[in-house]
Amino acid sequence: MQISLLGCGWLGLPLAESFIEKGFTVKGSVTSPEKLELLKSKGIQPYLISLTSTSVNGEVAQFLNKSDILIIDIPPKLRKEESESFIQKIEQLIPYIEQAVVSKVLFVSSISVYGQKNDGIVTENTPPFPDTESGKQLLETEKILASNTKFKTTSLRFAGLYGGERHPVYHLAGKQNLQQPNAPINLIDRKNCIGVIEAVINKNAWGEVFNAALSQHPTRKEYYTQKAQEMQLPLPEFMEDNNTAGKIISSQKIKTVLGYSL
Repeated sequence: MQISLLGCGWLGLPLAESFIEKGFTVKGSVTSPEKLELLKSKGIQPYLISLTSTSVNGEVAQFLNKSDILIIDIPPKLRKEESESFIQKIEQLIPYIEQAVVSKVLFVSSISVYGQKNDGIVTENTPPFPDTESGKQLLETEKILASNTKFKTTSLRFAGLYGGERHPVYHLAGKQNLQQPNAPINLIDRKNCIGVIEAVINKNAWGEVFNAALSQHPTRKEYYTQKAQEMQLPLPEFMEDNNTAGKIISSQKIKTVLGYSL
């Protein structure tokens, strides 16, 4: 099987390596020319591809040619200085997917589509109410891909990501008056992200939406205080608050449908 992986970054690169170890052929894309040699050194067929709201730059037809699956793993990057629409970027890509033989698309999304309005247990049946621009555009992109009849799309809504050099405690270390000390955390590590993606492919689970979060949900105060201590970082200081509101992302569907335990 051949897989095209759009975005070989923090998650995409080790994911591609895992696929190659299992005998898949992988075409991978990056946006920086200096990263092409890195991909090639790991056995990935390298492509320089970038999306804008008006065009797709690079040999995208060749990148998709003869691939069974396309994995879209590129961040929305919707900061204030970013004027381009993520939705429009994906819309520019869709005609190329339709023209290729790609029949299955896996879209890396986020639990940000649920927003802050949802409290308690959140499943894939919980109505999403995104309150960030990133969450809104990810949800709309999910819908656009899912509605296309030329290919089947599965969207993975990942919780907060960590692994390697990346951990959310770095953003909180030493900060004061942090809110929601008793809210449950929803995180997933990179190894499990890769495991879930491979489980979708192994189980041929297309046309689905899955939440992906670890099954442990300690409070923000407990977790980030402990992590700061372990990593010898300045402790975060939380406000005194008895409010226990917050959402717990349920990944029961992954266990039931894919037979994968987070």
